[in-house]
Amino acid sequence: MAQVLTQHPDFRVLRRLQPVADYGGLQGQPTQRVIVLDTETTGLDSRNEAIIELAMLSVQVDTATGLPVGPVTIYESFEDPGKPIPPAIQDITGIDDTMVAGQRIDDAAVTALVQAADLIVAHNAGFDRPFVEARLPVFATKPWNCSFAGIDWKKEGSGSAKLEFLASERGWFYDAHRAQVDCHALLQVLSTPLADGQTGLARLLAGAGQTRYKLRATGAPFESKDKLKARGYRWDGEGRVWWCSLGSQALLDAECDWLRAEVYGQRRARVQLEAMDSRVQFSARPGQQTDREL
Repeated sequence: MAQVLTQHPDFRVLRRLQPVADYGGLQGQPTQRVIVLDTETTGLDSRNEAIIELAMLSVQVDTATGLPVGPVTIYESFEDPGKPIPPAIQDITGIDDTMVAGQRIDDAAVTALVQAADLIVAHNAGFDRPFVEARLPVFATKPWNCSFAGIDWKKEGSGSAKLEFLASERGWFYDAHRAQVDCHALLQVLSTPLADGQTGLARLLAGAGQTRYKLRATGAPFESKDKLKARGYRWDGEGRVWWCSLGSQALLDAECDWLRAEVYGQRRARVQLEAMDSRVQFSARPGQQTDREL
């Protein structure tokens, strides 16, 4: 019945996502090793909250095809946060205090996996990276990229960048908000071709060599707030400044041109830039900071 429905133009069939333990095709070709990572935590602030579950999939990626090859090394562990898990987090993740009691991440096993990797990928690296770096400093020694921010899913024709939605577009459903199954879903989503024929894995490996920029529109006039918000700028309440993140020098130059024309006009302006390579971006650590006159 599923096959019949699949062939009918008025129906789409979703199948449960099946984790892949071995992608095969490993024949001594050039590869890079990628870790796909996800965490579940007691809250949003890495300075005050803690990891309760960590999952990682370590797999080789064929540099010619961008496809995963060979066996997948899986690491998953609960960790006791030393305090009760909030009820809202239990509802989202299904993880309760009894499941994490006395549990601890294996520092040596995680360190060995990370040291062997060429790139670490998470679907919201700006969330996951500060948590794992606070727990295990080895994560600060490796390049990172973000499958949420590092791929323009809207330009790729997707209606949403949420992982469940991306998986659904490709015909899969799964029980989300548990770390290991989220990793499997992300790895399979990133193994499918994008609009240009590249896989998401290939796109992220290539993008890891680029510098990202955080642009702070310092001194932007109050009346420009709606324009800035509509363009995707975020408000930093502590620094009292609108800011955005840009993935390349070309995008940075274009954004400065837009600010000059649409926000500052004839006013003299100096914006703040923070350049972040893949060893800093998405972490809580600052990049190289400079000013730029418009």
